Amino acid sequence: MPGELRLDEPADGVLRLTIANPEKRGALDHTILDAIAATVSGIDDTVRAIVLRGHDGQFSSGYDIGDLPDDVFAEEAEKLVAHPFTGAIDALDACPVPTVAALTGHTIGGGLEVTLACDFRIAADGIRLGMPPAKLGLVYSHTGLRRFLNAIGEPRTRQLFLLGRYIDAPTAASWGLVHEVVDGQALDDTALEWATELAGNAPLSVRGNKRALRALLAAEGELDPVVEQELIALREACFHSDDLLEGVKAFGERRPARWTGR
Repeated sequence: MPGELRLDEPADGVLRLTIANPEKRGALDHTILDAIAATVSGIDDTVRAIVLRGHDGQFSSGYDIGDLPDDVFAEEAEKLVAHPFTGAIDALDACPVPTVAALTGHTIGGGLEVTLACDFRIAADGIRLGMPPAKLGLVYSHTGLRRFLNAIGEPRTRQLFLLGRYIDAPTAASWGLVHEVVDGQALDDTALEWATELAGNAPLSVRGNKRALRALLAAEGELDPVVEQELIALREACFHSDDLLEGVKAFGERRPARWTGR
């Protein structure tokens, strides 16, 4: 069964999006990602802030690629990451109103990048955050890596992506990866308080400042087109590698991967 994105309006001007895929620990599938992109891109002037949260003590375990059959693994995994995931990220990036991610549970891989596309991140104490590409055999997108570089700098990004260890919420806060850590029972109320305050601020100011921040970050420097194509090719090749297939299986089976370098 696919997951779903549940919508409600818990306060005036606040739209809340809940990622619900309990059987797969909040994994991001086509249905959820397409719904995020469509919902965020389609907001009207009555929405002045958005909360994105997980369901029932979960947030997201990342891409939903663990159950793909071997014979279509490369094509389907690449399709998920290249289209609906990018679409959801781009929609959150371009969203004109403030977005608050409420990290209700472990926030891993693509799930963590989704939160970095939001303006604010509030984490429940006791959760873990991490980027497991090195444990999976995945070459991450250069656009995603840049997002982490902007948020936490080069040393911490290397630690997340090359070492691959998960970190706890207080460590994430000390890195600047999340803005605040609260008791899990208070998380929804805290996220709603932030969103309500944001929704009550001057709309022209908030939208204008968000637009300016996005433009300034984008102007930091474009990659040489030749280098960018090289990075894209590296990423595409990893989807067809034996190591990625083995890494995903080993991750799901909670065992060490048997890498071959192919």
